[in-house]
Amino acid sequence: MLKGLGGLGDMGKMMKAAQEMQTKMTQLQEELKSIMVTGESGAGLVKATATAKGELTALDIDPSIFNSDDKEVVEDLILAAIKDAQSKAQARAQEEMGKIAESMGLPRDMNLPM
Repeated sequence: MLKGLGGLGDMGKMMKAAQEMQTKMTQLQEELKSIMVTGESGAGLVKATATAKGELTALDIDPSIFNSDDKEVVEDLILAAIKDAQSKAQARAQEEMGKIAESMGLPRDMNLPM
């Protein structure tokens, strides 16, 4: 009776898979808010902590670097630590996205929308 509709069964599977992916993506967005990464510079003198979504949550600066003559160095170390944290956040988010893709039978390195 439904012989002529051959592809509709596959379409139903695809729709279910798309809904499942959307649910997993929503869950991941929430999880990324609680995963923390720490970037550092100056051999750990400056540390920046961020969520895996890239939101900076803390900055830890060793007091030994405060010297008015080295203002530019301190600023550079702070920026480097923040950039390192952001880079690690992006890498962690991509890692988590890869897990979702892989669980759905997709290539791990597939670029899924965030």
